[in-house]
Amino acid sequence: MSYKGADWLERPNRDAEQQPEHVLDVLGIKDGQSVADVGCGSGYFTAHLSRRVGARGRVYASDLQTEMLDLLAKRVEKEHLANVTPVHADPNDAKLPPKTLDVILLVDVYHELPNPPATLAQFRNALAPNGRLALVEYRAEDPKVEIKPEHKTTLEQLKRELAANHWSFVSSDESLPQQRIVQFTP
Repeated sequence: MSYKGADWLERPNRDAEQQPEHVLDVLGIKDGQSVADVGCGSGYFTAHLSRRVGARGRVYASDLQTEMLDLLAKRVEKEHLANVTPVHADPNDAKLPPKTLDVILLVDVYHELPNPPATLAQFRNALAPNGRLALVEYRAEDPKVEIKPEHKTTLEQLKRELAANHWSFVSSDESLPQQRIVQFTP
């Protein structure tokens, strides 16, 4: 998503649609963890992650677009999020710290990755032992989900694509109104 569409990231009904605290509950995000919000955009999930992992934790908020990271910086300052490290990734380098992260979270981002095999390999390298990759994606199987088809994935597609890149399916939570929360391990 272009930074020009960032207003959509701050839409008034996003809490009801995406239920960020519920997502973090499903993922078991807790105080003291190190996590990444890949494709962080304006920092909507970053802020929730920051509060959840607390002062002992760390959030690496990653995006390809400088303009999105500028929006993130404004949120970090306004909300006093002292445990957030912005990461200016590029299409060939996720720039995440090695062997550090308990959870890597991608919300509406996986389908946008320019080079999934390379990026997934970098994610594997960034995870701490027992770390997990979590994807929140719109359900393509559900015709009531009114999002463009190119912004949706099926569960089978996710399982197939990640398995081909050496990831093991852990679980899929279908409790959100339009999306699923899918977890994988290396």
